[in-house]
Amino acid sequence: MYVRIFAAVWLLVCALLAVVAWGFQAPFSYDPVGPRAYPLLLLFLMATAAVWLLYKPGDGDDLPISWSLARKVALCVGALFAYALLFEPLGFIVSTSLVGFGLGLLFMGRPLPSLISGIMMALSLYGLFDYLLDVPLPMGLLEILEN
Repeated sequence: MYVRIFAAVWLLVCALLAVVAWGFQAPFSYDPVGPRAYPLLLLFLMATAAVWLLYKPGDGDDLPISWSLARKVALCVGALFAYALLFEPLGFIVSTSLVGFGLGLLFMGRPLPSLISGIMMALSLYGLFDYLLDVPLPMGLLEILEN
């Protein structure tokens, strides 16, 4: 029951976000498909998963809500919100390293491996986006330290 309610709400959220994403316009033509293709593709995939959850066969017993899991989900959403707010001021590498470290600790990772994996993830994603895909990312604090 809870899963189907969640899926219905998520499907509505996907529809509302698709309306917002449809209005994305670039002031100049820098890409053949424009800026709306990526968010619309992600919303389509999420909406497809929500529809599957709504109509999936069999209705197993609903699991009771675990407050420890709900706390982890709330902390995860808070960490991602903080990541969005700190992305430009701190820069991609620093903010991604911090959120990777924090989420690693949140899901019972040991501190040193969580720190190393957060930094390695940030550096490899930066290399992928900046050098291979030619997507400029904000440097934030590292640009200030460079000058």
